[in-house]
Amino acid sequence: MTVERMFDEYGHFKRFQACLYFAAVFQATSCGIHYLASVFLVETPNFVCSVPGNITDVLYGNITGSSLESVFPVIKPAGGPLVVRTSEGEQWELSRCRSALRINPQDFTYDYYGNKTMKDCSGNFVYDHTEVHSSIVTDWDLVCEKEWLAKLCQPTFMLGVLVGALLFGDIADRIGRVKILMITSLCQFALGVAVAFSLNYYFFVVLRFLLAMASSGYLVVVFVYVTEFTGSKVRTWTSMHIHAAFAVGIMVVALTGYLVRVWWIYQIILSICTSPFLLFCWKFPETPFYLMAKGRYQEAQALLDTIARFNGLECRLKAEDLLEPMKSENGKTLLEKEEGERPAQPEKKLSILDLFCSWRMAGRTCTVWAIWFIGSLGYYVFSLGSVNLGGNQYVNLFLAGECQIKNNFNYTLSISILKQDVNDDIFLVPGYTQEIDSLAIALSMIGKFAVAIAFGLIYLYTCELYPTVIRTLAVGSGSMMCRVGSIVAPFCVYLVDVWVYLPQLIVGILAFAIGVLTLLLPETLGEPLPTTLEEAESLGSNPRKKNSSPGNKDAGDGMELNQHEAKA
Repeated sequence: MTVERMFDEYGHFKRFQACLYFAAVFQATSCGIHYLASVFLVETPNFVCSVPGNITDVLYGNITGSSLESVFPVIKPAGGPLVVRTSEGEQWELSRCRSALRINPQDFTYDYYGNKTMKDCSGNFVYDHTEVHSSIVTDWDLVCEKEWLAKLCQPTFMLGVLVGALLFGDIADRIGRVKILMITSLCQFALGVAVAFSLNYYFFVVLRFLLAMASSGYLVVVFVYVTEFTGSKVRTWTSMHIHAAFAVGIMVVALTGYLVRVWWIYQIILSICTSPFLLFCWKFPETPFYLMAKGRYQEAQALLDTIARFNGLECRLKAEDLLEPMKSENGKTLLEKEEGERPAQPEKKLSILDLFCSWRMAGRTCTVWAIWFIGSLGYYVFSLGSVNLGGNQYVNLFLAGECQIKNNFNYTLSISILKQDVNDDIFLVPGYTQEIDSLAIALSMIGKFAVAIAFGLIYLYTCELYPTVIRTLAVGSGSMMCRVGSIVAPFCVYLVDVWVYLPQLIVGILAFAIGVLTLLLPETLGEPLPTTLEEAESLGSNPRKKNSSPGNKDAGDGMELNQHEAKA
């Protein structure tokens, strides 16, 4: 007998599970929002050094104007300097991080071969507000010698995601899934709004770090929560659709970024998008797998009765039916015993080291961690790099989210990663240049399509590979490795300055190697969720003996019961 029997009795995905599922997935949208919000929070518009006095004339090559604003839209970062003349008659050559005062110029021309006095900007800049009205870069002058601070924002956020995944994953296995879902949801709302009122860059980074911990904690725990509330027949697509909600969050970021060009208003709007979830998350029940694993049988029985009534079924399943028959000396079952009468059984404290309890489990854990790493690296290289593909950056990011929603859920994990490698290598075919914007965007969407499949399946696969007592910690530790990839991803994207296709080449090579290793992992499709480390280790040891296994006999009994109900 296993907890999986409840799905055969009460349905794999009926009204009770559906209500919980869609509510939990709705909040997962906020994780996609906060993960990608920095794309426009730290956006750097065109800028040059400012000059003392009022500008009356501007030259940029053959283009003339009367103000910097009239010339900014045609300025290229790698182009020459702007030449301006002030009301005092001074002529300045303005570039991004320095300015030059011309000495005794004769005429106002773009080319000048006389003497110049070079000066630093000293923190005085003029920004192009055509596209970006306000960002943390323009408000706190995070350019030139402070440019590294702006580039540090996303890696710092991902470091918080790493810490939160491991921390909340471990805590959820100790105190329960529901408490963590409530705490992290409340923190996402409160910290998200607080970020908008950051007094300076350092407050901003600290608050975003804490926000990252909360977002990561929710995303890790909600996957386990959904997995433990849905049956094996629907577990794959329910897990994948959580990533669809994450992708909706990315699309919300693109749409909000297009409509709102002031960073703190943009941040507030993003933070309140999923706030209605706070009104009903406190009604969420604990999962039956967790209750049974912790010996809370009376609570498990109450939950089973609630599920049956909500689904319109008879309350015929008992919690003790999900356990091996155990009788005490006076004939009472464990369920009939009061809390004080139960024999004291010290609970074993499991840690991350238990993921390496044997050579077989250690090999699986290392392979799974590697998949988490490359999945995250590829995902964020495509997502963060989509705004650099040419064309409209808001449309590019929106398409990146839309592409993820349209994933083909029928691919296996290894095929998805290998396909990602093929798509990455397409970028390297000679003749493809940056000028072919539409082709570059299309190939990027194909690569994002493939990596999102693998990235989505690894969450579900990790849940199915590890037992209940350490499942959330396993997902959390995998997510920790995932965040190592997401920390590296922004720096990988910056390698476009070395060669425009270098990020895709790196992801492609790693994807090919890890895709081959994936073939060594056991298949979990149709297998019941393991409850002990021994059951988890035995996965894949006896393939194709399903017809005679007790688990399948129970499943068959459940199907017969369902058929009997249908006839009635």
